[in-house]
Amino acid sequence: MTDRELKITDLHVDVETETGPKSILKGVNLTIKPGEVHAIMGPNGSGKSTLAYSIAGHPKYTITSGSVLLDGVELTTLKVDERAKAGLFLAMQYPVEVPGVSVSNFLRTAKTAIDGEAPPLRSWVKKVNESLAQMQLDDEFASRSVNEGFSGGEKKRNEIVQLELLNPKYAILDETDSGLDIDALRVVSEGVNRYASQGDRGVLLITHYTRILKYIHPDFVHVFVDGHVVEEGDASLADSLEETGYEKYLS
Repeated sequence: MTDRELKITDLHVDVETETGPKSILKGVNLTIKPGEVHAIMGPNGSGKSTLAYSIAGHPKYTITSGSVLLDGVELTTLKVDERAKAGLFLAMQYPVEVPGVSVSNFLRTAKTAIDGEAPPLRSWVKKVNESLAQMQLDDEFASRSVNEGFSGGEKKRNEIVQLELLNPKYAILDETDSGLDIDALRVVSEGVNRYASQGDRGVLLITHYTRILKYIHPDFVHVFVDGHVVEEGDASLADSLEETGYEKYLS
Protein backbone atom coordinates (compact mmCIF):
# COMPACT_ATOMS: atom_id res chain seq x y z
CA MET A 1 0.00 0.00 0.00
CA THR A 2 1.17 3.51 -0.81
CA ASP A 3 0.53 6.46 1.48
CA ARG A 4 -0.54 8.43 -1.58
CA GLU A 5 -4.24 7.69 -1.68
CA LEU A 6 -7.59 8.57 -0.17
CA LYS A 7 -8.45 5.40 1.71
CA ILE A 8 -11.85 4.89 3.36
CA THR A 9 -11.96 1.82 5.60
CA ASP A 10 -15.07 0.29 7.23
CA LEU A 11 -16.67 3.72 7.70
CA HIS A 12 -19.83 3.82 9.84
CA VAL A 13 -21.74 7.08 10.24
CA ASP A 14 -24.86 8.10 12.19
CA VAL A 15 -27.08 11.15 11.78
CA GLU A 16 -29.06 12.60 14.67
CA THR A 17 -32.85 12.48 14.25
CA GLU A 18 -35.80 13.38 16.47
CA THR A 19 -35.98 9.77 17.62
CA GLY A 20 -32.24 9.43 18.18
CA PRO A 21 -29.20 8.43 16.11
CA LYS A 22 -29.87 6.72 12.79
CA SER A 23 -27.25 4.60 11.03
CA ILE A 24 -26.62 5.87 7.47
CA LEU A 25 -23.21 4.53 6.42
CA LYS A 26 -22.73 0.86 7.22
CA GLY A 27 -19.16 -0.07 6.48
CA VAL A 28 -17.87 1.85 3.45
CA ASN A 29 -14.60 0.69 1.88
CA LEU A 30 -13.15 2.71 -0.99
CA THR A 31 -9.66 3.67 -2.14
CA ILE A 32 -8.88 6.46 -4.61
CA LYS A 33 -5.33 6.76 -5.89
CA PRO A 34 -3.82 9.86 -7.51
CA GLY A 35 -4.79 10.07 -11.17
CA GLU A 36 -8.01 8.08 -10.72
CA VAL A 37 -11.60 9.17 -11.28
CA HIS A 38 -14.20 7.21 -9.29
CA ALA A 39 -17.95 7.54 -9.73
CA ILE A 40 -20.44 6.58 -7.03
CA MET A 41 -23.95 5.90 -8.28
CA GLY A 42 -27.02 4.87 -6.34
CA PRO A 43 -30.66 5.61 -5.63
CA ASN A 44 -31.96 8.48 -3.50
CA GLY A 45 -31.44 7.96 0.21
CA SER A 46 -28.63 5.44 -0.17
CA GLY A 47 -26.11 7.58 1.73
CA LYS A 48 -24.01 8.99 -1.11
CA SER A 49 -24.13 12.59 0.09
CA THR A 50 -23.67 11.46 3.70
CA LEU A 51 -20.38 9.88 2.61
CA ALA A 52 -19.24 13.16 1.04
CA TYR A 53 -20.16 15.32 4.02
CA SER A 54 -18.78 12.86 6.56
CA ILE A 55 -15.39 12.83 4.86
CA ALA A 56 -15.40 16.64 4.76
CA GLY A 57 -16.31 16.89 8.46
CA HIS A 58 -19.90 18.16 8.53
CA PRO A 59 -20.99 18.36 12.20
CA LYS A 60 -24.43 16.88 11.43
CA TYR A 61 -22.83 13.48 10.89
CA THR A 62 -21.10 11.37 13.54
CA ILE A 63 -18.44 8.88 12.51
CA THR A 64 -18.94 5.99 14.91
CA SER A 65 -16.13 3.79 13.56
CA GLY A 66 -13.78 3.45 10.63
CA SER A 67 -10.97 5.42 9.08
CA VAL A 68 -10.42 8.01 6.34
CA LEU A 69 -6.76 8.42 5.41
CA LEU A 70 -5.60 11.13 2.98
CA ASP A 71 -2.00 10.47 1.97
CA GLY A 72 -1.45 8.81 5.34
CA VAL A 73 -3.18 11.51 7.40
CA GLU A 74 -6.22 10.45 9.45
CA LEU A 75 -8.96 12.94 8.53
CA THR A 76 -11.56 11.86 11.09
CA THR A 77 -9.61 13.52 13.91
CA LEU A 78 -9.22 16.84 12.07
CA LYS A 79 -11.42 19.95 11.94
CA VAL A 80 -13.07 20.95 8.66
CA ASP A 81 -10.43 23.57 7.77
CA GLU A 82 -7.63 21.14 8.66
CA ARG A 83 -9.07 18.59 6.25
CA ALA A 84 -9.02 21.22 3.51
CA LYS A 85 -5.41 22.09 4.31
CA ALA A 86 -4.58 18.37 4.12
CA GLY A 87 -5.77 18.44 0.50
CA LEU A 88 -9.50 17.66 0.51
CA PHE A 89 -12.13 19.59 -1.48
CA LEU A 90 -15.91 19.19 -1.44
CA ALA A 91 -18.17 20.62 -4.14
CA MET A 92 -21.60 20.65 -2.54
CA GLN A 93 -24.86 19.67 -4.19
CA TYR A 94 -26.45 22.83 -2.77
CA PRO A 95 -23.73 25.49 -2.39
CA VAL A 96 -24.49 27.97 0.39
CA GLU A 97 -24.85 31.72 -0.02
CA VAL A 98 -22.32 34.00 1.70
CA PRO A 99 -23.85 37.51 1.60
CA GLY A 100 -21.38 40.40 1.77
CA VAL A 101 -18.35 38.30 0.79
CA SER A 102 -17.27 38.68 -2.82
CA VAL A 103 -16.20 35.73 -4.91
CA SER A 104 -12.72 37.24 -5.33
CA ASN A 105 -12.23 37.82 -1.58
CA PHE A 106 -13.56 34.36 -0.77
CA LEU A 107 -11.17 32.70 -3.23
CA ARG A 108 -8.11 34.64 -2.06
CA THR A 109 -8.92 34.04 1.62
CA ALA A 110 -9.35 30.30 0.98
CA LYS A 111 -6.13 30.09 -1.03
CA THR A 112 -4.24 31.96 1.70
CA ALA A 113 -5.61 29.67 4.42
CA ILE A 114 -4.68 26.51 2.54
CA ASP A 115 -1.21 27.62 1.38
CA GLY A 116 -0.28 29.49 4.55
CA GLU A 117 0.54 32.65 2.59
CA ALA A 118 -1.35 35.06 0.37
CA PRO A 119 -0.91 34.62 -3.38
CA PRO A 120 0.73 37.57 -5.20
CA LEU A 121 -2.15 39.90 -5.99
CA ARG A 122 -1.43 40.70 -9.62
CA SER A 123 -0.84 37.13 -10.76
CA TRP A 124 -3.76 35.94 -8.62
CA VAL A 125 -6.23 38.33 -10.25
CA LYS A 126 -5.05 37.10 -13.64
CA LYS A 127 -5.54 33.46 -12.61
CA VAL A 128 -9.03 34.18 -11.25
CA ASN A 129 -10.08 35.94 -14.44
CA GLU A 130 -8.66 33.14 -16.60
CA SER A 131 -10.54 30.52 -14.57
CA LEU A 132 -13.77 32.53 -14.75
CA ALA A 133 -13.39 32.85 -18.51
CA GLN A 134 -12.86 29.09 -18.88
CA MET A 135 -16.11 28.56 -16.99
CA GLN A 136 -17.81 31.15 -19.24
CA LEU A 137 -18.27 33.68 -16.42
CA ASP A 138 -17.37 37.35 -16.97
CA ASP A 139 -14.89 39.32 -14.82
CA GLU A 140 -17.70 41.13 -12.98
CA PHE A 141 -18.72 37.78 -11.48
CA ALA A 142 -15.74 38.08 -9.10
CA SER A 143 -17.28 41.12 -7.36
CA ARG A 144 -20.62 39.42 -6.64
CA SER A 145 -21.40 37.94 -3.21
CA VAL A 146 -20.71 34.21 -3.10
CA ASN A 147 -23.72 32.31 -4.52
CA GLU A 148 -26.14 35.16 -3.69
CA GLY A 149 -28.63 35.41 -6.51
CA PHE A 150 -26.65 32.90 -8.59
CA SER A 151 -28.49 30.57 -10.92
CA GLY A 152 -28.02 26.85 -10.37
CA GLY A 153 -25.54 26.74 -13.24
CA GLU A 154 -23.56 29.72 -11.88
CA LYS A 155 -23.29 28.07 -8.47
CA LYS A 156 -21.88 24.88 -9.97
CA ARG A 157 -19.49 26.78 -12.27
CA ASN A 158 -18.29 28.76 -9.25
CA GLU A 159 -17.55 25.49 -7.43
CA ILE A 160 -15.33 24.38 -10.31
CA VAL A 161 -13.56 27.77 -10.32
CA GLN A 162 -12.74 27.06 -6.67
CA LEU A 163 -11.57 23.56 -7.56
CA GLU A 164 -9.22 24.82 -10.25
CA LEU A 165 -7.74 27.66 -8.20
CA LEU A 166 -7.36 25.80 -4.90
CA ASN A 167 -6.14 22.67 -6.73
CA PRO A 168 -6.57 20.15 -3.88
CA LYS A 169 -5.13 16.64 -3.86
CA TYR A 170 -8.58 15.01 -3.86
CA ALA A 171 -11.94 16.40 -4.95
CA ILE A 172 -15.32 15.08 -3.89
CA LEU A 173 -18.04 16.31 -6.23
CA ASP A 174 -21.53 15.78 -4.79
CA GLU A 175 -24.07 15.70 -7.63
CA THR A 176 -22.31 18.49 -9.48
CA ASP A 177 -24.51 17.72 -12.48
CA SER A 178 -27.83 18.40 -10.70
CA GLY A 179 -29.75 21.36 -12.11
CA LEU A 180 -27.43 21.91 -15.06
CA ASP A 181 -28.59 22.38 -18.63
CA ILE A 182 -26.59 20.67 -21.37
CA ASP A 183 -24.29 23.64 -22.02
CA ALA A 184 -23.49 24.18 -18.34
CA LEU A 185 -22.94 20.45 -17.90
CA ARG A 186 -20.35 20.48 -20.68
CA VAL A 187 -18.53 23.52 -19.26
CA VAL A 188 -18.48 22.10 -15.73
CA SER A 189 -17.28 18.72 -17.00
CA GLU A 190 -14.46 20.34 -18.96
CA GLY A 191 -13.35 22.06 -15.75
CA VAL A 192 -13.31 18.78 -13.84
CA ASN A 193 -11.38 17.15 -16.68
CA ARG A 194 -8.78 19.94 -16.65
CA TYR A 195 -8.27 19.36 -12.93
CA ALA A 196 -8.06 15.57 -13.31
CA SER A 197 -5.72 15.77 -16.32
CA GLN A 198 -2.85 16.87 -14.05
CA GLY A 199 -2.38 13.16 -13.45
CA ASP A 200 -1.72 13.27 -9.71
CA ARG A 201 -5.16 14.29 -8.46
CA GLY A 202 -8.03 12.05 -7.35
CA VAL A 203 -11.73 12.58 -8.06
CA LEU A 204 -14.77 11.07 -6.34
CA LEU A 205 -17.84 11.94 -8.42
CA ILE A 206 -21.24 11.29 -6.82
CA THR A 207 -24.19 11.19 -9.21
CA HIS A 208 -27.61 9.67 -9.86
CA TYR A 209 -27.37 9.74 -13.62
CA THR A 210 -24.98 8.65 -16.35
CA ARG A 211 -25.25 11.84 -18.40
CA ILE A 212 -22.23 13.50 -16.74
CA LEU A 213 -20.24 10.30 -17.32
CA LYS A 214 -20.51 10.94 -21.06
CA TYR A 215 -18.18 13.92 -20.44
CA ILE A 216 -16.19 12.77 -17.41
CA HIS A 217 -15.00 9.21 -17.98
CA PRO A 218 -14.52 7.31 -14.70
CA ASP A 219 -11.86 4.68 -14.18
CA PHE A 220 -14.07 2.96 -11.61
CA VAL A 221 -17.80 2.91 -10.89
CA HIS A 222 -19.24 1.94 -7.51
CA VAL A 223 -22.90 1.13 -6.88
CA PHE A 224 -23.97 2.49 -3.49
CA VAL A 225 -27.06 1.08 -1.76
CA ASP A 226 -28.17 1.18 1.88
CA GLY A 227 -25.01 2.84 3.17
CA HIS A 228 -22.31 0.79 1.48
CA VAL A 229 -20.82 -0.27 -1.85
CA VAL A 230 -22.61 -3.31 -3.29
CA GLU A 231 -20.86 -3.61 -6.65
CA GLU A 232 -17.79 -2.21 -8.39
CA GLY A 233 -16.60 -2.14 -11.97
CA ASP A 234 -15.29 -0.01 -14.81
CA ALA A 235 -17.19 2.58 -16.85
CA SER A 236 -19.28 -0.16 -18.48
CA LEU A 237 -21.04 -0.69 -15.14
CA ALA A 238 -22.59 2.78 -15.49
CA ASP A 239 -23.90 1.82 -18.92
CA SER A 240 -25.59 -1.28 -17.53
CA LEU A 241 -27.14 0.80 -14.73
CA GLU A 242 -28.61 3.05 -17.39
CA GLU A 243 -30.28 -0.02 -18.89
CA THR A 244 -31.42 -1.85 -15.76
CA GLY A 245 -31.54 0.73 -12.97
CA TYR A 246 -31.00 -0.13 -9.31
CA GLU A 247 -33.88 -2.51 -8.84
CA LYS A 248 -31.82 -5.68 -8.64
CA TYR A 249 -29.79 -4.16 -5.77
CA LEU A 250 -32.89 -3.12 -3.85
CA SER A 251 -34.75 -6.41 -3.89
